[in-house]
Amino acid sequence: MIRVLFFAQLRESLGCDELNLDYPAAGSFTVENLMKQLQGRGELWRSAFVETKVLVAINQQMVKPQSVISDGDEVAFFPPVTGG
Repeated sequence: MIRVLFFAQLRESLGCDELNLDYPAAGSFTVENLMKQLQGRGELWRSAFVETKVLVAINQQMVKPQSVISDGDEVAFFPPVTGG
């Protein structure tokens, strides 16, 4: 099982703050794979992950899209931080 969290504007636009997804049985599963899977949930999800740059953390550590997700991991998506 993978726990997927969504924060800030991403959470608001998707209307979802958390998903629990089954871990795929075959091969290695990356953040990039997860993002493609989420894009398949519909147009709203596709636009959130294609048109918006998002940051990703696995188990509270910032990672790149090529990073491998393990069964039991927590993956968090959030928009880039802005400030003034």
